[in-house]
Amino acid sequence: MSLEPTNTEAIRVITRFEASHGIPDAMRADVRMLGGLLGQVLRESGSPGLFEDVERLRLATIQASDVDDDGAAFTRAAEIADSFTIERADEVARAFTCYFHLVNLAEEHQRVRILRERSGQPREGATDTVATAFAQLTKEVGEDAARERLAELRFHPVFTAHPTEARRRAVSGSIRRLSELLTEHDAASEGGADERRARRRMLEEIDTLWRTAPLRAQKPTPTDEVRTVMGVFDETLFSTVPHVYRRIDDALRGDESGASAPVVPAFVRVGSWVGGDRDGNPFVTAAVTREAAQIASEHVLRGLERALDRIGRSLTLDAADTPPSDEVSAIWQRFADGHPELADEIATRSPSEPHRRVMLALVHRVHATRTEQDGAYSAPEELLADLRAVQSSLADAGARRHAFGGMQHVIWQVETYGFHLTELEVRQHSKVHRQALEELDAGGELSAQTEEVLDVFRAVADIQRRYGLRAAGRYVVSFTQSAQDLANVHRLAAYALGDDAPVLDVVPLFETFADLQAAPAILAEVVRFPEFRARLDATGDRLEVMLGYSDSSKDVGPVAANLALYEAQRQIALWAKESGIRLTLFHGRGGALGRGGGPANSAILAQPPHSVDGRFKLTEQGEVIFARYGEPAIAMRHIDQVAAATLLASSPSVEQRTSGAAERFADVAQTMDTASRERFFSLVAADGFAPWFATVTPMEEIGLLALGSRPARRGLSVESLEDLRAIPWVFAWTQARINLAGWFGLGTALDAVGDEARLSEAYRDWPLLRTMVDNVAMSLAKTDERIAREYLSLGDRDDLAKIVLDELALTRDWVIRLTGGEQLLGNKPVLQRAVQLRTPYVDALSLLQLRALRALRSDVQGETDPDLQRLLLLSVSGVAAGLQNTG
Repeated sequence: MSLEPTNTEAIRVITRFEASHGIPDAMRADVRMLGGLLGQVLRESGSPGLFEDVERLRLATIQASDVDDDGAAFTRAAEIADSFTIERADEVARAFTCYFHLVNLAEEHQRVRILRERSGQPREGATDTVATAFAQLTKEVGEDAARERLAELRFHPVFTAHPTEARRRAVSGSIRRLSELLTEHDAASEGGADERRARRRMLEEIDTLWRTAPLRAQKPTPTDEVRTVMGVFDETLFSTVPHVYRRIDDALRGDESGASAPVVPAFVRVGSWVGGDRDGNPFVTAAVTREAAQIASEHVLRGLERALDRIGRSLTLDAADTPPSDEVSAIWQRFADGHPELADEIATRSPSEPHRRVMLALVHRVHATRTEQDGAYSAPEELLADLRAVQSSLADAGARRHAFGGMQHVIWQVETYGFHLTELEVRQHSKVHRQALEELDAGGELSAQTEEVLDVFRAVADIQRRYGLRAAGRYVVSFTQSAQDLANVHRLAAYALGDDAPVLDVVPLFETFADLQAAPAILAEVVRFPEFRARLDATGDRLEVMLGYSDSSKDVGPVAANLALYEAQRQIALWAKESGIRLTLFHGRGGALGRGGGPANSAILAQPPHSVDGRFKLTEQGEVIFARYGEPAIAMRHIDQVAAATLLASSPSVEQRTSGAAERFADVAQTMDTASRERFFSLVAADGFAPWFATVTPMEEIGLLALGSRPARRGLSVESLEDLRAIPWVFAWTQARINLAGWFGLGTALDAVGDEARLSEAYRDWPLLRTMVDNVAMSLAKTDERIAREYLSLGDRDDLAKIVLDELALTRDWVIRLTGGEQLLGNKPVLQRAVQLRTPYVDALSLLQLRALRALRSDVQGETDPDLQRLLLLSVSGVAAGLQNTG
C-alpha cells in the first residue's frame, strides 16, 4: 500500500483544501462545527477505529482531488476503500452520507443567512424579483399594460412522486430539526448557556441521524408518498406563499401595502401527481386517488382553521369604534339561527366584538367542512365571499390595517389552495386507453385493468363534487401520438358515467422526438372535436400542453432534444396565437440535467416568443421539492425568481432577443442537431449497448432501492432501452460519475460548427445555447474521469468506453473555451465552490460503490451477497446526497 501522510501533513492538506475554495467564514465555521460533532458521534457510537478509518479515506480523496496529484493519492484512496472489511465499509459509507447531509444543511443555512442579510432587497440592475421585473416591464409596455400582465401571472409547480429522493423521510425530519438548532446556535451568545444547549442538542440529533437506518426497509406506498409531500405544505408552503405575495406588494407599494387592497394576485397554484399518476404504476388505483384528495383537503382545512382562529382571536375590535356592515351582521345572524348554542357561547366570549364573533363562526364552518357536519361550506368560493365581506366591513369602519393585513393573508391562502390544497392530476398511458376501449367496444366481460380505468373517472367526479372543480380534472395522456388518443379520454368518461362524466381538461403529453414534431398538427385537429371545443368555450379558449424532457433526451440525446423542444414550443405557440388559444405549456422537467433540470428562471427566459405569456407550469420532483420548497426563505426566493422570469419572458426586449438569436443562429442549431444526434446514436445504437450500460452502471441495483412506489421499468430486459424509464437512465449514469445523459453529444455538436468566434457570439447572445452550455458545465463538473474509467472498465467494451471518454474530453474542452477561465464553472464561483467542496467526499463513496459493484459483477455463482448489495445501496444513497440532483 502507498505511504500515508503524517498527522501534521494531514492537517496541512485539509486546511489547504478548505481555504482553497473560498468558503465564507460563517459557512466554514458551520461545516467545521457539524463535522466535529459528527466525528464525536463516530468516536462514541461507531465501532473501534471507525473515526480513524473515515479520516484516512477522507484525507486520501482530498489529496487525490488536487490537480497536481500524479495518481498516487487516488491509488491510495482506492486501496484504503478495498482494504476495509465489508462491515467497516458499510460504516464508512454511512459516515460519509451523514457528512453530506450536514454539509448540505450548512450550505442551505448559508443561503438563508445571505437572503436574510439582503432582507428581500434586489441587487442593483437585477430583474430576478417580481418587483424588479414589473419595473422593467413597465418601462417597456407602460404601467397599465404591466398591471394587466401582473394580474394574469401564474406559476404552477406540480409535485410528483418520481423516485429521485434517495433519503428517508425520517432522515429529512432529523435534518429539519438540525436546521432549527443551527438557527438557535446562530442567535445564541458565544460561550453562553444557549449556545451550549444548542450544541448539546445538535450532538444528540446527529447521533440520531447516525443511528437511523439510511435505507428504507420497503418501498413506500403511494399513500406514503402523499403524506411525505404534505410535509412540505405543513412546514413551509401553506404559510410561505402569502408572504411571497406580501413581499412583492411591499416592494411595489411601499407603506401603502397592508393599508389598502393589494395589486398582487394570488398567482401560485400547486398541482400534484402524487396519488394521481398511474402511468406504469399499478399501485396507484382509483381508491388511492380518492384518498390522496382526502388527505390533501384534510391538511388545508386544518391549516385554514388555525389561520382563521388566530385572526379571530386577535380581532378584538369594539363595535363602538369598528361597527360591522349589514352584510357581516347578516352572516352572523344566519350562523346564530343555524347554531344557537354555539353562537351564544361565541357571543359570550366576544360580547361587543362583532368581527371577532363572525371570524370564530367561520372557524366552526371550516371545521364542519372538514368533518362533513352541518353548517359546512359547499365550496371555497362561499368562504371567500364571507372573508371579503369581513374585509370590506373592516375597511369601511376605518380598520384598514386589519382588513388588508392578516385578513388578506388568509384570503390569499383560500385563493391559492381552496379546499383541496393541490390540484390533483391524473396521468395514464395512451396505450392503456386504447386497450380499454377495444374491450368496451367489443362488449363482454371487462378485464380488471379496464374496470380500474373506468373507476378513475368515477373517482374524479367524486372529488369534484366533494372539493370543487379545481381539486381534480386535468387528465394527462402520456405518449400522445394522435388527436384520437385525446378524444379517447372523453369516450372512456362517457362509458364510466354517461352524462354525469366529470369536467375534464385533457392534456396531451408529447415525449418523443417524433411526437414533438407532430404536436402542432395533432392540436389543430383535436380542438375541432366537440368535447374540446365546448371546454375551450367554457374556459376562455385556455389549453394546456405538456412537453416531456426526459424521454426526448433519452430518445435523441440532450442536445437534439433541447433543440427539438424549443422548435416544438415555437411551433405550438405560433399555432396557438394564430388560433386565438390561450396556451399554457407544461414542462415535464426533472431534477437532473438529463431530464431538463437546471435553474428554472434562466430556462424560462430562453423560451420562444409567446410560449410563456405570463404562465409557467412545471413538474417538481424528488430531492428538488425539498431543496426548493423545504425551507421558507429559500422557497420564497425560488417562487419570486421563477415568477419574475415568467412575467419578464413576454416583455418585448426578451421576446426580440430570443427570436432574433434563434433566427441568427439557425444554421448553428441545424449543424449541432445533426452532429449531436449522429454521435448519440453511434453510442446507444451500437450492438450490445443496453447490456453494457447495465454492466458499467448500477442500473439493475437502483431498482432494488426502496425509493418510490413506481417500478423502474415498464417491463424490459437489459437487451432493450426503449421501455427503460428516463429516471433510472439518468440516475445510473449519475452514480457512475459520468452524467452522460446531461451532456453527451454537445462536444461533437460544437466541434461540427468549429468557428469558435461564432460560437462565443452565440453563447453571449443566444439564450438557448447559453442555458444549454451552462447546464452542461454543471453536469460535467460533477463527473470524475478517473472514477468514470473504473466504471467503464467493468463492461469489457473498450470501443464503447472510448466513445464516452473521447466525447467527455471534447465537451469539457469546448465548454471551458466558451464559458471562459481555466476550469469548469469558472464563471459561476459559488456553484463551483459547492461542487468542489463535495467532490473528494463523493469520490470516497464512489470507491466504496466500485468495490461492491466489482464483487457483485464477478459473482459467477449467481448468488448475490446481501452484505455487498447493502454496501452498494448505501453508497448509492450517499452519492445521491452528495451530488444533490440525481434524477
